Amino acid sequence: MKPLIIVTRKLPEQIEKRMKELFNVRLNNDDHIFSQEELKSAVGEASILVPTVTDKIDADILTNAGPALKLIANYGVGVDHIDLKSARNKMITVTNTPGVLTEDTADMTMALMLGITRRMSEGERMLRAGKWQTWSPTGMLGMRLSGKKVGIIGMGRIGQAVALRAKAFGVEIHYHNRQQINSLLEKELDATYWKSLDQMITQMDVVSLNCPSTADTFQIMSKRRLGLMQNHAYLINTARGDVVEEDALIELLEAGSIAGAGLDVYENEPNVNPRLFALENVLIAPHMGSATEEARQAMGEKVLINVKTFIDGHSPRDRVLGEGL
Repeated sequence: MKPLIIVTRKLPEQIEKRMKELFNVRLNNDDHIFSQEELKSAVGEASILVPTVTDKIDADILTNAGPALKLIANYGVGVDHIDLKSARNKMITVTNTPGVLTEDTADMTMALMLGITRRMSEGERMLRAGKWQTWSPTGMLGMRLSGKKVGIIGMGRIGQAVALRAKAFGVEIHYHNRQQINSLLEKELDATYWKSLDQMITQMDVVSLNCPSTADTFQIMSKRRLGLMQNHAYLINTARGDVVEEDALIELLEAGSIAGAGLDVYENEPNVNPRLFALENVLIAPHMGSATEEARQAMGEKVLINVKTFIDGHSPRDRVLGEGL
């Protein structure tokens, strides 16, 4: 009897086809978000669970894990929605899909950066509403990126990819990271390291969040730090919603204390604070950072490899936790 694999969301067609060929798999054909009860049932029945960022696999859910559950093969890079401590206690291996979202998330970061600094969303809304009269010397003025300072928080794969793109627009690259990157890479990116995040923030025209969601980065852009930003500066977040104190950000945006924000992630996804919808100085997107056909296919292929490797008795290359059966 092949181990039962339960997939919590609908995946790309070719990935699902290959899964059915290789495994005993139960798919989510209507792509509904699993309820808490469905997740509890799934972990109690499955040998391998394939969840996504929409599934909160917390301690309560894992309390219901049956003895058969040995692998959580996450479809995605971030695993902040999975209680790793509980998984470790249950001796459940956890894998993810690193390295396949870098270019697309960096592209989204630049799209938000360009879009909000040049007021693209605001201009489109004006045009669609029939409120645009004519070209004006003082109409819809934004901020030129060339010559400005961009501060990147988190200089991992995505942060470095953002730096390469931003550099092409003639900006000065600055960054804060848990550790300073090697000197050769720093020279290639022409990037300046700031040990003090507070000091960096006060000098930047754009602050871009490209860090993972961890206990250390929870609300790293707190009310206090947001208050350090210059009033002409912009905040870009393609990381996770919980790295920003969202209510404080909204207050500053409403007051005009910072110029604007480009957001792809939110504190209480999929629920978005309605106050954001009323703000003209915010460009918002529905967590689209990895939303390309190429990225989603590559994510699925990593899941396939992780699951097949594990079933074959080997340690998956992309394990976040555990050493296999």
